[in-house]
Amino acid sequence: MSKVAQRHGVNANLLFTLRRQEGKRARGVGEEPVNLVPVTVTTAEALAAVSVTTRAPIERMEIVLTGGDRIVVGADVDATALARVVRALARR
Repeated sequence: MSKVAQRHGVNANLLFTLRRQEGKRARGVGEEPVNLVPVTVTTAEALAAVSVTTRAPIERMEIVLTGGDRIVVGADVDATALARVVRALARR
C-alpha cells in the first residue's frame, strides 16, 4: 500500500482510510462512494508571478473540475453546500 501511495504522491494513511470507508460502503454501512479527483498544487513562487490588483488577503479558492468546470468560493463557504455543487456538476 505504501508503494502505491508513494507512486501517486499521497499519504499511505489516506489510502488505508479510503479503503476502510469503501469497505463500509460496500457493506451498506457508509454513505456515498468516495470519488478522487486530480489536484494541482501551485508553488508560492508561481502564485507570486500572478498579477494581483489588490494587497488585501485573498479569501477564496478556485476549484477546477476534470471536465473544465470552475468553482470559485469564499473562505466562508459551507462545506456541505459546496459538496452538493461538486456532486451535481460531476453528474452532468
